[in-house]
Amino acid sequence: MADPKRLYGLKAVVTSAGSGIGEAVARTLAKHGATVLAVDEENSGVEQLFRSVKGVEGVPTSLRETGKLTALVETAIDKLDGIDILVCDFPLQPSTPITVGDDSLDRLLDRRAELTMAICRAALPHLKKSPSGRIVNIGFLRSVFSAEAGAASRRAEQNLASITRALAAEIGEFGITANYVQPGAIMTPSSRDVFRRNTDLRDYCIANSAARRLGEPVDVAKVVLFLASDDAMFVNGSGIAVDGGRTDT
Repeated sequence: MADPKRLYGLKAVVTSAGSGIGEAVARTLAKHGATVLAVDEENSGVEQLFRSVKGVEGVPTSLRETGKLTALVETAIDKLDGIDILVCDFPLQPSTPITVGDDSLDRLLDRRAELTMAICRAALPHLKKSPSGRIVNIGFLRSVFSAEAGAASRRAEQNLASITRALAAEIGEFGITANYVQPGAIMTPSSRDVFRRNTDLRDYCIANSAARRLGEPVDVAKVVLFLASDDAMFVNGSGIAVDGGRTDT
């Protein structure tokens, strides 16, 4: 049986924590003993969401500006007096699913890389002081891509894998790990909105998952918990797919 306090005494920053996967991650890490700074956009309601949740404080700020991310790390140090765990996810989902030949993917990947590296670089001096430094990057949901854009979805994962491996190579000597989680079709509020407007994409995602269902945010959060814990202390530069098993590759 897993230790319910396996993260006791650790301090975590979770971005995009106002709903969906980020919210589930923040609640899961706190449930297992971490003190969590749950961060989301200024209009996300993240402060109210976690007002009565023990071990979690909601903080609103922009997650789309590199300067704000640097300031966020300083806020985290003020509030937590350190950072042990950094979970990176950014509000970059396009208004409609990316289709085949859509040149917006390059811009999306470049923006994600820029934001990810900005917050990781700002947090690195503090992670070096931790005995359990962990970075966990969260990939794009399958609902970001149209049914026909499987190659684009795989390219986005490969891009995140490259970023994460580069981080892992840089920080491994300090005892810090960097890994990523690649969600499949997870029923977050943003995915729910996409699937409501595009039932064909929803049905495609279900049909092409070996589990024959959509996932839930907590499915991803449990994997983040593993990567954030000492159970994964020798896992570095790796990725875990949380998609129920793919049948379309």
